[in-house]
Amino acid sequence: MIDVSAGAVDARAVMIRVFLLAIGALRAVLLSRADLVLENLALRQQLAAFARNGQRPRIVAADRLFWIALRRLWLRWSDVLVFVKPDTVVRWHRASFRRYWTWLSQRRRRGRSPIDARLRALIQRMALENPTWGAPRIHGELRMLGFEVSERSVSRCLPRRRPPPGALERWLTFLRNQRGAIAAMDFFTVPTATFRVLYVWFAIEHARRRVLHFDVTEHPWQPGSSSNFAWRFRTTPRRTTSFSTATPSSALGSSR
Repeated sequence: MIDVSAGAVDARAVMIRVFLLAIGALRAVLLSRADLVLENLALRQQLAAFARNGQRPRIVAADRLFWIALRRLWLRWSDVLVFVKPDTVVRWHRASFRRYWTWLSQRRRRGRSPIDARLRALIQRMALENPTWGAPRIHGELRMLGFEVSERSVSRCLPRRRPPPGALERWLTFLRNQRGAIAAMDFFTVPTATFRVLYVWFAIEHARRRVLHFDVTEHPWQPGSSSNFAWRFRTTPRRTTSFSTATPSSALGSSR
């Protein structure tokens, strides 16, 4: 009797190897050369990490930077990732994002210098001796005296005064009567995961809290940005024509 079980096993093993080779060849044909280069680079980096520390690789800063950059450059980066989970690479990216913005905010000057106590006392004295003067008038007088201080700083040093009787009611009545012709606008920034900053300008209608228009740009300081925003705002559908005169280009340019 002839035993053919060993030959059958060898035949199946050969067929499996041939099938795997065919799959690999087809995959190599379909993939671009850039994908193959990046895949080989990712596998070699992981092999180097294993060879450096044995069975359990010790992740260093260079490994984290490599995979953060590869995640940005290659869509299939998670297919060849072996030594850590994809969520770990995402966590590394978020941590580097936080460290970058922390460094960026710390290397700049931290706000304005504090106001001298004598200048603060002078501002309060001018406000008490001239009850009709507000922050713009006091700021102008200080500039003529040679003091370099902003109007916003002057307003913060002024003593708090109680509004006259009925002032709040008159203001609320004005807003109710004119809110159909009033709009507000502002800028805000959005940091992205790619370490960029997007500047968003929007205009909102007071009457119905409806966003009239918004624009997003990465370079708001370029020439023509303010005039473009003003033109967009003027051409936005609206119920009244007050918006066309309430949004000059100079006002938009100063809000940057």
